[in-house]
Order: sequence, then C-alpha cells, then structure tokens
Amino acid sequence: MRRSWAEQVMGMPISVLARGEQAASAAVEEAVRDMYAELVEVDRIFSPYKPDSSVSRLARGEVGWDDVEPLVRDVAERCVAARALTGGLFDADVPGGCWDPSGLVKGWAVERAGERLRAVAGVDWCLNAGGDVLVLCAGDEDFTIGIQDPHDPTRVVASLARNGGAVATSGTSARGAHLYDPRTGTEVATRWLSVSVSGPSVEYADVLATAAFVAGDGWPEVLTVLPGYEGLGVLADGNLFSTVGWGVA
Repeated sequence: MRRSWAEQVMGMPISVLARGEQAASAAVEEAVRDMYAELVEVDRIFSPYKPDSSVSRLARGEVGWDDVEPLVRDVAERCVAARALTGGLFDADVPGGCWDPSGLVKGWAVERAGERLRAVAGVDWCLNAGGDVLVLCAGDEDFTIGIQDPHDPTRVVASLARNGGAVATSGTSARGAHLYDPRTGTEVATRWLSVSVSGPSVEYADVLATAAFVAGDGWPEVLTVLPGYEGLGVLADGNLFSTVGWGVA
C-alpha cells in the first residue's frame, strides 16, 4: 500500500510517500501531520522573507543572539561547522553583513522532520523537499530517485536506487543564478549546471552540494571531507561526471 501527501512549506513543495501495510494507519497520519507542523515552525523562525522571523529580526538588529530561540543558536553553530568543513565554500554570512542560514536550514529541517516519520515502525518513507530527498526504509525494497535534467525539468538525466539516506542537488535550473562564492563575494561562474550529492544525512548532503557547486571543476574533492558522500555533476553541454561510489548502495 502507498499513500502520498504534498504541501507548500518553506516556499517550496514538500511531498512525502509512505509505503507498507501500515501506510493507512492513524500513526502514519499523525506522523505526517507532525512533520508538516514542524517544518512550518522552522519556516516561522528561519525564513528571511517573513518580517517577524528570528532571522529577519536579527538582520534588523531588533534582537541579539542571546534573545533568539535555542534552535537558532544551534543552527548558527552548525553553519560555522559547515564553513570550516568546506574550507569556506559554504558560509551563512552573506555579502552585506547579513546572516542567512537558508543553505543549511532546509536539509537540517528535513533531517529533523524525518525523525517524526522514522518513529512509525514498519513503514518506508520518501520525503522530497524541493528536490532534496530523504529515504527511510524499514524493509529491503529501494526507492528510485530521479536526478532532474537542468535543461528540462520534465526529464531526468540519471536515477539512483536508495534504501536509506539522502540525495541533495545544487544548481541554477530551479532558481537561476543565485549562488555566490563566499570567499570572494562574487556570483558563481561555472560550466556545471548542477551537482547532486548522495550520503547518509540530508543536512550534510545539502551543504556539500552547495559547496561542491561553488567549487566548480574541483567539486569532487569537496565530497571527500566526509565519508560516505558521492556526487553526480551535469555539465552545460549535457555530459555527466560521477564520483567512483555514485550509485553504489
């Protein structure tokens, strides 16, 4: 049995698929409801587009770090760790002096929300947040994750079978040129249209995908900073390049 849900949260479509004999249970309904509620709360706190969010109030100087929710300080520490891990390729301190943790918050929030789903025994889950995917399987059957063609969002350029873990993609196809190199403050210019990263954690897959895309031709080396992460890059001419472990369960 399969059931699916989809809602617009955090400015993007977030869908979840439940698979298994218990997919129609009240426990599954409650877990999905709690998952979406948690993501809505994360959006309330972290959205740079909501004037009353903690991120927006920090940017305006209305509150200090001692005044914000503990979750905000936790994310700030994670952003500092991500900057160190990636050698500055990922940085929440954006040009102009603002703090924008959006590049980490999505993966972090999905990882946390996934714990609501994991608590339901005997159910396989596939959670897709704007193209970043978290898979949680109780059984042995894989989910197949498609990697979107940056030239044509109706097509996929590759697929990946996963029984657990995550896949995250960074690039310009969905939002256009929106990434910059934190080390120089300039817009990223690269012949790569997207870089997808698979690994155990959607939080770190998301961070590494962003850092890898910023790195340009050196992106495969970025993934070596943590064990268990592999990547697939799509060039502007449509050619693909993958690391050795991509697609290996």
